[in-house]
Amino acid sequence: MRRDVFQAIADPTRRAIIALIALQAMTPNAIAEHFDTSRQAVSKHLRILTECELVSQNQQGREIFYRLEIEKMKEIDKWLEQFRKIWEKRFDQLDDILQKLKTK
Repeated sequence: MRRDVFQAIADPTRRAIIALIALQAMTPNAIAEHFDTSRQAVSKHLRILTECELVSQNQQGREIFYRLEIEKMKEIDKWLEQFRKIWEKRFDQLDDILQKLKTK
């Protein structure tokens, strides 16, 4: 089954993993230490994130490091931008209404 980035970020554990490896590449064991779950569960989340191309693997010696793929994260940001503009417009309208009420 082909997953997309939105399915990947729908899970809170995967979002937490993304936040962790946004700062630095990490091994699965290092990632698993931050969660109250099994190493196998973390591996499953990493596999899904890899399938969605949000993270990539880099082998260094015997260790595999996972790192965030910024370009894929930009896709999410681009999609959210349309809503950000709507929200900002509505907040501006609300601010105008509040200013009018305040001057009355």
